[in-house]
Amino acid sequence: MHILFFIILFLSLGEAREREGERDREMAKLTESMTNVLEGDSMEQDVESPVTIHPPKLPKQAREDLPKHLKECTKRKIQRYVRKDGKCNVHHGNVRETYRYLTDIFTTLVDLKWRFNLFIFVMVYTVTWLFFGFIWWLIAYIRGDLEHIGDKKWTPCVSNLNGFVSAFLFSIETETTIGYGFRVITDKCPEGIILLLVQSVLGSIVNAFMVGCMFVKISQPKKRAETLVFSTNAVISMRDGKLCLMFRVGDLRNSHIVEASIRAKLIKSKQTKEGEFIPLNQTDINVGYYTGDDRLFLVSPLIISHEINQQSPFWEISKAQLPKEELEIVVILEGMVEATGMTCQARSSYVTSEILWGYRFTPVLTLEDGFYEVDYNSFHDTYETNTPSYSAKELAEMASRAELPLTWSVSSQLDQRAEMDTEEETKNHEEQTERNDTAFTSGWRTRAQ
Repeated sequence: MHILFFIILFLSLGEAREREGERDREMAKLTESMTNVLEGDSMEQDVESPVTIHPPKLPKQAREDLPKHLKECTKRKIQRYVRKDGKCNVHHGNVRETYRYLTDIFTTLVDLKWRFNLFIFVMVYTVTWLFFGFIWWLIAYIRGDLEHIGDKKWTPCVSNLNGFVSAFLFSIETETTIGYGFRVITDKCPEGIILLLVQSVLGSIVNAFMVGCMFVKISQPKKRAETLVFSTNAVISMRDGKLCLMFRVGDLRNSHIVEASIRAKLIKSKQTKEGEFIPLNQTDINVGYYTGDDRLFLVSPLIISHEINQQSPFWEISKAQLPKEELEIVVILEGMVEATGMTCQARSSYVTSEILWGYRFTPVLTLEDGFYEVDYNSFHDTYETNTPSYSAKELAEMASRAELPLTWSVSSQLDQRAEMDTEEETKNHEEQTERNDTAFTSGWRTRAQ
C-alpha cells in the first residue's frame, strides 16, 4: 500500500507540473501575441489577463505615434476567472503540504486523468497478485515443498505448486475466486490458511475501492453538464420599463434537471475605503432570489433576468462606460440529475465584450400541432432593440426630474395664491384704517367749530 501511495503522489505531482507547464505556455503565447500587436499585427483577445505584460521598449516618439487602438492593446490584460466551458482558470502552485492529497486518496484518484487512473487500476491489482504470489512461494520454499515435488508421501501446503509462476497463478485464483481446481490448499498448512484469509479480505477491500473509484469516475455528473448550454452573449435592454441584464440557459436532454437553481456572481477587483485592494472580489447578482425566479423548471430554454436597481452593481454603468469596465459575470446552474439523483453543476461566464447593450434574444419556442418545438439554431441569436444608452441611475434621475416640475407648479401656484390673498387682506385693512382716520378727523373738526 505504501508503494501505491507513492505512485499516486508521484502522479499528482506530475499532473501539477503539467498544469504549470500549460500555464507557462499560455503566458508565452500571450507575450508573443502582445509583441505581434506592437509590430502591427492586429490580434483580438476576448479576455484580459491579470498579469502585467511588459512589451518591448520603444522610443517616446514611437510610443506617441502608435495608433489609438494599439495603445489600448498595450494596457494591462486580465484573463477569465471561469472559462466559457465552465472550467475555472485557476492553477494552484507552490503546494507544499502534498500529503493532504493522500488523506483523501479516493477523491485524488477520481480527480486524476483517465490515463493515470487506468494505470493505477492495473498496477494495484498486479502488485497485489505479485505480492501474495511471492508469499505463497516463500511458504512453499520454507516448508520444503519445492524440494519434494512429485513425492506422494509429502503433503505440501498448496498442491501442484512447483515454482513462482504457479504461486502467482494461485494468488490470482485466490483473490479473484476463480478456483480452477488444479492448485488447492491443504489442511496441513496453518500458515497457508491464515494467508488465504488475509488475501481474501484484502482482495475484497481492493475490489471495492478500485471498482467504486472507476464507477464514480464513469458516472460523474460533469458529463451531464455538457448538455446544459448558456447563451454566447448576455444582453442589456428594457423589460417592463426597467433596465435589465439577461442571459439564456437551456437543456438539450429530454430528461430534466430536478430542483434546478441559477446563481450569478460579479467578479471585479475593488479597493476599500481603507486602501485595501481585493483582487477578483465576488459580488452576488440577484436573479430572482427574493421572488423565487432563481428556481427553474428547465423544460425549455429560459431567459434569466437581473433587474438593474440601486442594489445592483450595474446601477451606475452606462453604455459608454461598459466597455471600459474590467469585470466578469459568472453564472452557475445547479440541480439533480433525474436519472441518477446526483448533483450536477454547469458554469459559464461573460466578460464585458460579451455583454451586448440594446439587444434582446430571438424567440426559440414555437407552437406546433400538439406540441411545442424548440429551435436551438436560434438559441444564441439576438436582435437590436431601442434601449437608452444611459445608466439605470441616470434614467431614474431623469424620471424623477420629469415629475418634479408638476409638483413645483402646483406648490408655486398655491403659494402665489396665498400671497395674493395676504396682500389683498393687507390692502383692505389699510383702506379701512384710512377711512376710519378720515371719519374721525372730520368729526373732531365739526365739534371744534
